[in-house]
Amino acid sequence: MKILLALSCAGVLACGVGCGQSQSSAGHGRGGHHHEPPHGGTAIDLGNEAAHLEFVLDAAAGKLTCYVLKPHMSGSQRITQETLELAATVAGKPETLTLKAVANAATGEQAGDSSQFEAQADWLKTAKSFDVELKKISVRGKDYSALKFNFPKGVTPEPVKK
Repeated sequence: MKILLALSCAGVLACGVGCGQSQSSAGHGRGGHHHEPPHGGTAIDLGNEAAHLEFVLDAAAGKLTCYVLKPHMSGSQRITQETLELAATVAGKPETLTLKAVANAATGEQAGDSSQFEAQADWLKTAKSFDVELKKISVRGKDYSALKFNFPKGVTPEPVKK
């Protein structure tokens, strides 16, 4: 009986610690748990798992797609913005992208009520890596601005302060 109780407590402790930890990027590398981006892209954590963004590059088409996802990447999260503005630096050269909301008849999504955004640019066809600043996004009642990351690496974790 004591062994069963100990195992039960360990399981509860593991579940309680797993998703409440401080985590800094797509892979949540330091915390020990990990969420796979559903589209195989680069995931960015917003507000310690309040939501996620996933960026997927289709180099052949020169298209960048951003999916807005619920906490723990558990599904799509619609937002009211019609566009997302990105400032990119590619091999030292500044570029801009305006990702527009994608309408989807199957889900009823439309501009101003969408979870998917896309932009197309010729430089995306050859860029393997670039630094990005997302100007502003509002998700689940919270604004995030000047969000910086590298594609495809994701957010560089902040050093642990002692």
